[in-house]
Amino acid sequence: MRIGMIGLGRMGMNMVRRLLRNGHEVVAYNRTPEKVNLIQQEGAEGASSLEELAVKLEAPRVVWIMLPAGQVVEDHIDILSGLLEPGDIIVEGGNSRYTDDIRRAAELEKKSIHYLDAGVSGGIWGLEVGYCTMVGGEKAIFEKLSPIFTSLAPEDGYLYCGPAGAGHFVKMIHNGIEYGMMQAYGEGFALLEASPYSKNFDYKEIAHLWNQGSVIRSWLLELLVDAFGSDPKLDDIIGYVDDSGEGRWTVEQAIESRVAAPVIANSLFARFQSRDKNSFSDRVLAALRREFGGHAVKSSPKE
Repeated sequence: MRIGMIGLGRMGMNMVRRLLRNGHEVVAYNRTPEKVNLIQQEGAEGASSLEELAVKLEAPRVVWIMLPAGQVVEDHIDILSGLLEPGDIIVEGGNSRYTDDIRRAAELEKKSIHYLDAGVSGGIWGLEVGYCTMVGGEKAIFEKLSPIFTSLAPEDGYLYCGPAGAGHFVKMIHNGIEYGMMQAYGEGFALLEASPYSKNFDYKEIAHLWNQGSVIRSWLLELLVDAFGSDPKLDDIIGYVDDSGEGRWTVEQAIESRVAAPVIANSLFARFQSRDKNSFSDRVLAALRREFGGHAVKSSPKE
């Protein structure tokens, strides 16, 4: 298939690469031309503007947006809605709030432009492993784009979740669960570090051990093996942990739905608290975010 990709950040660039490797044609646009030039060298066709991107695509056009959630996505959809034609398709692959998807889909429907929301998980490892993709919108359009989803995802790695907003809703809850899992690992290693046996512990070896048949084995623990391997006590980073918004939205949804979610809520509050201290558990969380998503960390000042 031929598809336009807007946004060549940590995930967008590798998604283009994965599509190219699977035989798709990609027209790529990024606000800064350097990344466009780079991906052109790998086989993509570049565009210097949204207008040029629209011209280079064939009807029915497919445009995938991979930008940070918020006003920048709104601005791009607003411009695209004036460039695209009836029957064209916009896929929002960032971390938008599901209520925004419902509104956007209704607004674009007035122009007969289709809209899918695709929650994408995989971070900087997606190029190699594939991107777990949760999709909302019209099912017929989802099925039309199945070659794209098949190429981006690992086997059984994408799912139609329901009408507009459903994909990002499932991704929002996914990220809330992620918060809780990471917090548990952080607290567990902090307890190990505070124990009378800490001088005997090799945290890389413990993380590796727990992945050998243990009930708490996971990809996150695999990433901790890497993190502890390069920095055994995580002394080179500060335990300052950002939140991207979806954890907050998950807690707000729990309140609205009257569903008890104390683990997720407490993990969000722990991230707030991390900005006032530098505990071992918070350094574990910061290291995990760096390992799976390439998120920036604050480096510890050298003596």
